[in-house]
Amino acid sequence: MKLPYAESYKIKMVESIKRSKSFEREAWIKDAKYNLFNLKSEQVFIDLLTDSGTGAMSDRQWSEMMLGDESYAGASSYYKMKEAIKDILGFDHFLPTHQGRAAENVLFSVLVKEGDIIPGNAHFDTTKGHIEFRKARALDCTIDEAFDTTLDYPFKGNVDLKKLKKVLKENPKEKIPFIILTLTCNSAGGQPVSMKNISAASALAKKYDIPVLFDSARFAENAYFIKIREEGYQDKSIREIVREMFSHADIMTMSSKKDAIVNMGGFIGLRNEELFTKASVYNILFEGYITYGGMSGRDMNALAQGLYEGTEFNYLESRIGQVAYLGQLLMEYGIPVQFPFGGHAIFVDAKRFLPQVPREQYIAQTLAIQLYIEGGIRGVEIGALLADRDPITRENRYPKLEMLRLAIPRRTYTNNHMAYVAAAIKNVYDRRDKISEGLRIVHEAPIMRHFTVELEKI
Repeated sequence: MKLPYAESYKIKMVESIKRSKSFEREAWIKDAKYNLFNLKSEQVFIDLLTDSGTGAMSDRQWSEMMLGDESYAGASSYYKMKEAIKDILGFDHFLPTHQGRAAENVLFSVLVKEGDIIPGNAHFDTTKGHIEFRKARALDCTIDEAFDTTLDYPFKGNVDLKKLKKVLKENPKEKIPFIILTLTCNSAGGQPVSMKNISAASALAKKYDIPVLFDSARFAENAYFIKIREEGYQDKSIREIVREMFSHADIMTMSSKKDAIVNMGGFIGLRNEELFTKASVYNILFEGYITYGGMSGRDMNALAQGLYEGTEFNYLESRIGQVAYLGQLLMEYGIPVQFPFGGHAIFVDAKRFLPQVPREQYIAQTLAIQLYIEGGIRGVEIGALLADRDPITRENRYPKLEMLRLAIPRRTYTNNHMAYVAAAIKNVYDRRDKISEGLRIVHEAPIMRHFTVELEKI
């Protein structure tokens, strides 16, 4: 008999979580203006809002916290982080930042200007927000297979090379500061990008003399999928695959709150010293001196250790195995989800779940509210609310995929929690025909509205 996967860790400390009644949750979500971000954490039983900064650090990471050097300049923690980045990712130059969107803010302040075009595979919310804030455009060149949640395609995060080539041919090089590859591709359902696709996109970029930027928040999970799904990589280690992946990147941004398994931190990796010097100016202006960049020494130590732990096969197998366990339970219950399962989350196809709710009434957000009331589970909408308004017309943008994301924090919940989540979703699914109306916006911010939007029931 083949042995099932088992977690590559044992539990040393636990945290109590509070159960609540459905009538309490109905009142709480109404007070929160039907925005799950507005809930207090104690009002949530299982929190799947995000996997960003919500994981459990290891004993070794906590030990590194105690060794943190809090010197303002030239701290040993900075050099420990620098060594880990060079060893695992291969970048000679890096700038620490307090998180991923800060890395984007610093880097894009140098590279992105009004009228620019940035093609890539389904830019995530902060990436697109920083691009559009600078009056540039993010062009989605994801493959069409990503938008069919029923299709069993191993690398739905791939960039469509024909779409990308068309953008590069039809626009002057000066208008395209870089091509972005998001690894794994969150907006497509946590889907990986193949090494073949990474290599081909990089070769195309070199032909047009345009840099390649990796949004690297979940790079280790992407490497895991390459190992188990792509021919020729089964016998390579995760770190060997990671080094090959990043050999195709000129620049990287990293939200270390994901695959480095820390609660706070990020960085920019660069090969070009001139670009490093230019970005350093903004890093000092926005984040702090270049050897701490908004991070404490203890956080840099934990991040460096987390990069090593996050690129261990056994850890990735158990982490991604838990995500797949939830996905398999949902499929057995007949719940429509993005398939194959992604790395960090299960994405429920809200259009197929609630086909009777009009898209103007925010289908995935409606489903997210129903799940919270049912079981105290907090997910997040990846749909029309997140897609925001067109910056020119101010009309709502309706993406091809309307999904409820259930992001699994690392080393935090057990499979019993996953079974509870699956049962709660099934209960909602069993009464789906009674959910005919959704939500409307009462108040919204001019950009990245989904974080603070206020809604009401129709």
